[in-house]
Amino acid sequence: MKLRSSPSSLPTARELIAANIRRLRKAKNLSQEQLAELAHLHRTYVSQLERCVTNISINRLERLARVLGVEVSELLHPLR
Repeated sequence: MKLRSSPSSLPTARELIAANIRRLRKAKNLSQEQLAELAHLHRTYVSQLERCVTNISINRLERLARVLGVEVSELLHPLR
């Protein structure tokens, strides 16, 4: 996923979250559907998150982080 840049040329929080969810999901060899099921979310919601179409609540962010085996803060780190 190519990150769009804000006027200050930094990716938005939503873009960072989207890219990190996708990266971590793929690293665990999970489909969007599998990740959604494990996090008790709908598959289309995970797809929307990865495409920066929707926002995420803190509670849902915590659920995804738990399933992906990372701290919530990891989902906001710039890509390495």
